[in-house]
Amino acid sequence: MIGILNYRIGNLQNLKNAFEVQSIPHQIFDDPKGLDGVEKIVIPGVVAFEAAMSNLKNFGFVEVLQKLAKQGMPILGVCVGMQILFEQSEENGLHKGLGLIPGRVERFKKAKKIPHTGWNQVHIQQQNPIFLKIENDAWFYFVHSYSAFPTLENKDYSCGVTDYEEDFISVVAKGKVVGCQFHPEKSQKAGLQFLKNFSEL
Repeated sequence: MIGILNYRIGNLQNLKNAFEVQSIPHQIFDDPKGLDGVEKIVIPGVVAFEAAMSNLKNFGFVEVLQKLAKQGMPILGVCVGMQILFEQSEENGLHKGLGLIPGRVERFKKAKKIPHTGWNQVHIQQQNPIFLKIENDAWFYFVHSYSAFPTLENKDYSCGVTDYEEDFISVVAKGKVVGCQFHPEKSQKAGLQFLKNFSEL
């Protein structure tokens, strides 16, 4: 059973549809007490970093997620859901994230057009089960203005990068904590495969 967090942020229906079309058991949760029978968690996100963290706190998910990550539960963060896996973000000031992965989220510095919107490729840097049956340089759908960038502190966890005038981390993984900057639920065949791979971790 995959638990999709409903903390009033993100397109839950598209994620739900992506799991339904593949007959992957899932359920939407808005109360951390309901996660007892869940085997994996998806954190969606389509909003600013600060709002995402604020809502997670208000719904009581922050400490629960940190605890479950330490226990080894597979967790997938999507778009801003990936960004909050990191230690902090500079979006609208400095804000603390979940701290599950070392690094900082920053605004694009070299891109001429922001936000980065549309299809782009993911270059696989490190093999990981999340890429099973996904070709190197496969295309995925992105919408974002801030990203985590490859640094010395997070290079061991950067599994996939994408070029948008500069390389940014598009897939990150530390143990069973995984993040994708793109929207797999909007990325057709490759995106569906990505979600299936997560369901089988």
